[in-house]
Amino acid sequence: MGIHGSLELIKQLRETTSLGVSDCRKALYEAKGDVTKAKDILMKRGLEIAAKKSDRIAKAGRIASYIHHDNKTGVLVEVNSETDFVARNEEFIKFSSDVALHVAAMKPRYVKREDVPQETVKEQADGEAFCKEACLLEQPFVKNPSLTIKEYLNSIIAKVGENVIIRRFTRFQIGE
Repeated sequence: MGIHGSLELIKQLRETTSLGVSDCRKALYEAKGDVTKAKDILMKRGLEIAAKKSDRIAKAGRIASYIHHDNKTGVLVEVNSETDFVARNEEFIKFSSDVALHVAAMKPRYVKREDVPQETVKEQADGEAFCKEACLLEQPFVKNPSLTIKEYLNSIIAKVGENVIIRRFTRFQIGE
């Protein structure tokens, strides 16, 4: 892979993953220039990093809000990080805002599958499909349906190097 071709591939990978140049370069090297394989490598690496960080306490963070242009729908989302430094990080702020927008658009009822009461799951004809629709972390991200919110969250954890948790959200809609 020539230097010019590799720079173009790195640029392309950065645009689709939002990860750093060195991470993209390493993944492309491991994938021998195959962008699809490099994305898979980066996704796996992000999951590994997220798993290592999941036990760490996240007591800092921020509240993000979204008010729809018609002023009839509003959302508040609490997203936690381990430090205030990360809570002020541009990527973290964008993620928090994206989650608030997503909640407004997709109307999840729960953050994660474990939050759904077992009785509610049992009442459904298809409990699995219900959880994928009702749980924020399992929904396809409204701005990029090829990613779930959980995958987006894991990419943020990999980027900032801290545990990040979507703690809770509240969605308001006039007439509901």
